[in-house]
Amino acid sequence: MSIWSRVTAAVQDISSVGADLIERIVGAVAGTEEERRAVAFTAAIVALSAKMAKADGVVTSEEVAAFRRNVQIPPHEVRNVDRLFRLAQQDVAGFEAYARRIANLFPGDDAFLADIVDVLFMIAAADGVVHEHELAVLERISELFGMDGSEFRRLKARHVREGSIDPYLVLGIDPDSDAEALKRHYRKLVAEHHPDRLIARGVPAEFVDVANARLAAINSAYEQVRRERRL
Repeated sequence: MSIWSRVTAAVQDISSVGADLIERIVGAVAGTEEERRAVAFTAAIVALSAKMAKADGVVTSEEVAAFRRNVQIPPHEVRNVDRLFRLAQQDVAGFEAYARRIANLFPGDDAFLADIVDVLFMIAAADGVVHEHELAVLERISELFGMDGSEFRRLKARHVREGSIDPYLVLGIDPDSDAEALKRHYRKLVAEHHPDRLIARGVPAEFVDVANARLAAINSAYEQVRRERRL
């Protein structure tokens, strides 16, 4: 049985969403510790995405579509996942509990936690604007993930347009860095977001695509710098 099937089977008997949602879902799932961990993450990311969409008061079809684009759901599981999403989107309350649970599942895995914040930014920005309430929720989630302010600003720069995007800010490197330092840093970023490495760190296989959009932005920023420097 896939991770999605395990989650949706447990969700069928749940009629409300509270801070103990993950514990209720995991408690209803049989399996190994690794499988239960994957179920906990899957349920938490669905619920957290729903609460992100609700942060500005209105859940739009564009935000739901952004969630579906970035979190790959098997067609036969869409209806049940949508049920969990609708339950979680009723209000924003409880988002901190879900963020803490994800942080505890991947302690110190800064690259993957940043990918999650990036996806949440995509959901917030899907309706054309990132509202101040959405920004407040995103910043709080980044704090619970242990993300420093400079990393949060790098992610924000991709989605909240305040002039042109600074490729050095996206890459997280000083503009004065020499060519070799730039190449080393770029290779490190690519390695951190490679799907095989995500799986090795315990990320459910269904979620390895979560890093693709961020990796594309990293590649685009590096190409821009490379062209400007004629490397």
